[in-house]
Amino acid sequence: MGSIKRHLAVDILGFPFFTHCTQANISDDQGLIEMLTIHIDFFKFKPVELPKTTILLDNGYHPDFLEAELVKIYPQIMSKIQFQLSPKPSQQEKAQKGKSGFVPVKARWVIERSNAWMERCKSLVKNFERTLENATTKIHLCFVRLMLKRLATS
Repeated sequence: MGSIKRHLAVDILGFPFFTHCTQANISDDQGLIEMLTIHIDFFKFKPVELPKTTILLDNGYHPDFLEAELVKIYPQIMSKIQFQLSPKPSQQEKAQKGKSGFVPVKARWVIERSNAWMERCKSLVKNFERTLENATTKIHLCFVRLMLKRLATS
């Protein structure tokens, strides 16, 4: 199998909510649609009375397109989720803070930390898996190991 792209939806602590692997030539939008479609029952069974789940997206996503495609799959989904684009600091804002290059955005550091945790799993450094399902399972194993380590130290 060629290159893959890993898609993660994490909670506010950075632990995975949903994971999904696609071929690398799949767009971020399409990967997110696939990931949410696989886990659509989570949203179908989520009571409407609960606050909407906010899905924070970086600027590579297109919320209007995502919404239109997801409504085709589950018409009530937008009553249970909302998309929010992560603010991207301008060059001027970076300069005012005396920073340059990559500057973590307030809420984006959570997913960046999750990605860093994955990169510490040697089995995920390079993709050796023959199927996308096996690649996704490797992500699950990585986070199970991380959570077990955290439990063992507490």
